[in-house]
Amino acid sequence: MSIEQTLQQLTAQAVQHLYKTEIDPKSVTINETPKNFTGSFTVVIFPYVKIARKNPLQTGTEIGSYLKENLPVIEDFNVVQGFVNLVLGNDFWLREFTRLANNPHFGQLPASGKKIVLEYIGPNTNKPLHLGHIRNMFVGHAVAAILQANGHEVHKVNIYNDKGINISKSMAAWTLSANGATPHGTGMKGDHFVGYYYVLYNKIAIQQAAPWIEQGMERIEAEKNTEIYALAQRYTQQWEQGNPEVLQLWRTMNSWVYQGFKETFEQLGITYEKAYYESECYELGKEMALNGLAQNVFFKQPDGSVWVDLTDSNLDQKILIRSDGTSVYITQDMGVAELRYNDYKPHQMIYVVGDEQIYHFKVLKLTLEKLGKPYADTIFHLYYGMVDLPEGKMKSREGKVVDADDLIAEMLQTAEDHTKELGKTEGMNPDEARRLYRILGIGALKYFILKVNAQKRVLFNPQESVDFQGNTGPFIQYSFARISSILRKFGQDYILPQYQVENLHPLEKDLIAELLKYEQVLKTAADTLDPSVVANYAFGVAKTFNKLYAELSVMNNPNPHTNTFRVALSAVAASIIKKALYLLGIDVPQRM
Repeated sequence: MSIEQTLQQLTAQAVQHLYKTEIDPKSVTINETPKNFTGSFTVVIFPYVKIARKNPLQTGTEIGSYLKENLPVIEDFNVVQGFVNLVLGNDFWLREFTRLANNPHFGQLPASGKKIVLEYIGPNTNKPLHLGHIRNMFVGHAVAAILQANGHEVHKVNIYNDKGINISKSMAAWTLSANGATPHGTGMKGDHFVGYYYVLYNKIAIQQAAPWIEQGMERIEAEKNTEIYALAQRYTQQWEQGNPEVLQLWRTMNSWVYQGFKETFEQLGITYEKAYYESECYELGKEMALNGLAQNVFFKQPDGSVWVDLTDSNLDQKILIRSDGTSVYITQDMGVAELRYNDYKPHQMIYVVGDEQIYHFKVLKLTLEKLGKPYADTIFHLYYGMVDLPEGKMKSREGKVVDADDLIAEMLQTAEDHTKELGKTEGMNPDEARRLYRILGIGALKYFILKVNAQKRVLFNPQESVDFQGNTGPFIQYSFARISSILRKFGQDYILPQYQVENLHPLEKDLIAELLKYEQVLKTAADTLDPSVVANYAFGVAKTFNKLYAELSVMNNPNPHTNTFRVALSAVAASIIKKALYLLGIDVPQRM
């Protein structure tokens, strides 16, 4: 039982004993004592003033006295209006720290039996990954790790949107202009190579449509008269018909993209257990829609298209199958959900997808409910907001979105420049320095994005993200490296069963209190599916340690027991920092 739960129970007993009134212990509010007051934990006693029929000072004094008499770890208390601030003695803090120091699995919960499928990444195979994908990947990877730390069985999956007109456009542009070129022959990354031809499609279409546009025809209509448009449409139709040559070109170009994606995933430390493909799921989704039509769950329009009516849920009618028999995105996702349920039988299916798809996932869930699918209620859309950049920074190849590989390269260079400027690589060989730049650059990018709640927009500033001061990844990483240096210098065992320290300094208590929050932080982050809770906690630990380090000597005290204790305290702080950053997918340097 945590100290907060103990205080809740004892406060309920106090109210029962003093005022003959039963209250639910869970209703008792226990907070951390604000830094400008004396105490460690605060009991909010406003609700009991009326019960006691006394003023707040009298009520607080009586409850505080009862708590002190019945809980030996309470050394003293003070009453401020409707709050009782409790001062906990050395014995409590040393006992709790010993528990931390001797438990390498502190914070890790036992297996819960809950099985979760988490979808993230979800790219199209006609262009490279971009900044939006980066936030998707970071949030999904971190949420999966946080859920695993809470004892849940998590299966990370990906969905490749690998068919349709956009992929056909890349194929058409390649056919008309590439002269057999390949990524290997041009030295381009596969996804960039295919993305180049996707962009080129539009340029060729405009050129070919020029005669009709000059005659006053609207651009969209004019492009329908072009050779490249006709070829893209033909490829889409022939793909559906199973044309061997078209399928071979499609497989070849997609394979180039997958190789390019793989290289980016490796750069960012992103992994998944299984990939699903739109090309393998859409037929099952169509079959489900037709079954729903046969059961009168869905309806058919005069043109032959199949629809679901969601007006009873305050939405509208949504098309499931077009009049020409082709599927739409919602149909694909129906099939994917069915496959995943059959593969894993999960208790929850989490989709990490941008906030522009909120309506889409409402429709998916309600449509599956109408089909009577047992997994409809397990669907949860974890949406995220856009990432913005300061104007003028890192223009992408397309000039519209920021390319993920461009951003990675920019972060590595920024980390290198900033680290050299501060002299953090003195004594390192070139390989060690390059590894440090990567750890700092990728860590800075991940932390800057993950420290903000996923539902909020992020203004990402590369220069600010690599700063060694403030709420940044490098500041936390540098704190870990600083502690690692201390441990190397101390050079002996510092994790002992008991610590012979008579009087703890307030800063030592503050750091122990911060470390003790780790268990609750993990639980809160899992309950809210919010990695920013972990990110900002890691910053809090690093900040609290650095304050102690700045004001107290860690290893140069006359009392050897003080040295051993403070080194051990630093070591546990480093361990918690490393665990928290690991959940965010961030590595830590041993030295810098």
